Amino acid sequence: MKSIRQFVGRKRIEWWEAGIRFTCLPNCGRCCDEPDGIVYLSREDVIRISNNFGIEAEKWLERDARKTYDGRYVLKSTPEKGTCIYIEEDKGCKIHGVKPAQCSSFPFWNENVRDDPSWRKTIEICPGLVHPDAILIDGNTIRTHIEADAHAERGFKQW
Repeated sequence: MKSIRQFVGRKRIEWWEAGIRFTCLPNCGRCCDEPDGIVYLSREDVIRISNNFGIEAEKWLERDARKTYDGRYVLKSTPEKGTCIYIEEDKGCKIHGVKPAQCSSFPFWNENVRDDPSWRKTIEICPGLVHPDAILIDGNTIRTHIEADAHAERGFKQW
């Protein structure tokens, strides 16, 4: 990856627009098992996850979320290891079908694709980016993931 961005006419072309090979590996969990990771929550995430548990959103927020220093809601981490509260022993996700948008968007977060050093660090964390069974994820899908991550990161402060 020589150049992160190219310009064609006045339109900026991101390096990933041609696609990136990726597959989410079963029971890998490396993205969820990072100590002190932060998963920002959108209102849509809270509704989807609390409905999955059959409890009111406010009760779920109290039980499984916390506020950051600036007041945005994030998923709680385990007190022992600082990892995701929903990661299972076998590295599966307890709420895989309804997990937060930020989780579903990994590895295609803006902070990961913004420059070469960030992407190289992401490759070290995520074996699905170099796996032989990885499929080509098109640029439009990647952009959708980046936007979903940005929406979650903006978060919300009041329910």
